[in-house]
Amino acid sequence: MTAAETTQPLVFPDGFRWGAATAAHQIEGNNLNNDWWPREHAPGTSIAEPSGDACDSYHRYGEDITLLAELGLDTYRFSIEWSRIEPEEGFVSRAEIAHYQRMVEACQAAGLTPMVSLMHFTVPRWFADDGGWRSAKAVDRFRRFTELALPIVADGVPWVCTINEPNIAAMIAGGEDPANLVAYGLPAPDLAVADTLLACHRAAREVLAEHTSVASGWTVATQAFQPEPGCEDVAREYGHQRDDWYLEAVRGDDWVGVQAYTRTIIGPDGPRQVPDGVETTLTGWEYYPPALEIGVRSAWELTGGVPVFVTENGIATADDTRRIDYTAGALAGLHAAVADGVDVWGYLHWSALDNYEWASGFRPTFGLIGVDRQTFERTPKPSAAWLGEVARTNTLSTPAPQ
Repeated sequence: MTAAETTQPLVFPDGFRWGAATAAHQIEGNNLNNDWWPREHAPGTSIAEPSGDACDSYHRYGEDITLLAELGLDTYRFSIEWSRIEPEEGFVSRAEIAHYQRMVEACQAAGLTPMVSLMHFTVPRWFADDGGWRSAKAVDRFRRFTELALPIVADGVPWVCTINEPNIAAMIAGGEDPANLVAYGLPAPDLAVADTLLACHRAAREVLAEHTSVASGWTVATQAFQPEPGCEDVAREYGHQRDDWYLEAVRGDDWVGVQAYTRTIIGPDGPRQVPDGVETTLTGWEYYPPALEIGVRSAWELTGGVPVFVTENGIATADDTRRIDYTAGALAGLHAAVADGVDVWGYLHWSALDNYEWASGFRPTFGLIGVDRQTFERTPKPSAAWLGEVARTNTLSTPAPQ
């Protein structure tokens, strides 16, 4: 179902959550002690530009939270930066823990419910330099970090994401140039790293269950693999280690996050490039709103009925009318999945801000809120007001066919 095909308002379930998401390295600025900072500044790097001050949200988080609440959203997903909390192994910054506690408190004061991600791609330099996810100490180190994060999430944080997109993290760990992750043809993940990430996830869940009442899960970047006729086996083999395994592995979790943007067509030799003439976004991905419904249904099926939270969905575009149309189409599909009995807890748009998009730099603009690169002035876009109205009414109203 597309936005243009929807004629009646679509009402979402009572208690459905509406919000936006960010990640620490992409918005805070000057995360000098994590493993991405040296990548950005390495001679000959393929990364478009360094993150620098990013959106200066480390200092301006209060303004961001207030804006989201004023727009009508009720949930904010943000990540905490491990390298700030533990900049050297065994050294713990009480000041940085207090900083993230203040972020939680700011959300509560503004009427936003916080969702906190423990790891959104970046890790401390010392962790990366000592083997990262390949180290025999990785699980114990992540368990300890989760324990350090307990004061942040123990009071007023109902949902914790342990690891963001472990399937992408395992691809990066496989030695892939991060600039290639914006192109079609996803690299093979490092399977040993995938196993370690799952062990870290389970260790973190144990810590959280022992000390808090939060509901925990991890988020998966679902790819909507679609086979050409006769290529079903190829698609199944290609997709399992890049997507399905990470959903099957978390049966029994409190919830699972779905992060969906586009689809991948699979031919006899693997993924196809986007055909000429097809609308694409600033990341080069196909404009494909149904990806969200496909990802949500897949997660529900492969996890055996674990509740789903849409933790990311959006579009990189300079044309905000396309952002509204894309989001309306994605939400129409999401509503269809809900109507069919899929237990979906909420929808978080990526991203709250025009932020730093890793190897692509600042060019791909995903934000509901624009950010001036010189002054850091925030300017909500029409899409922000539109999504805020959807959130206030808990209803998607779309135009009738022309």
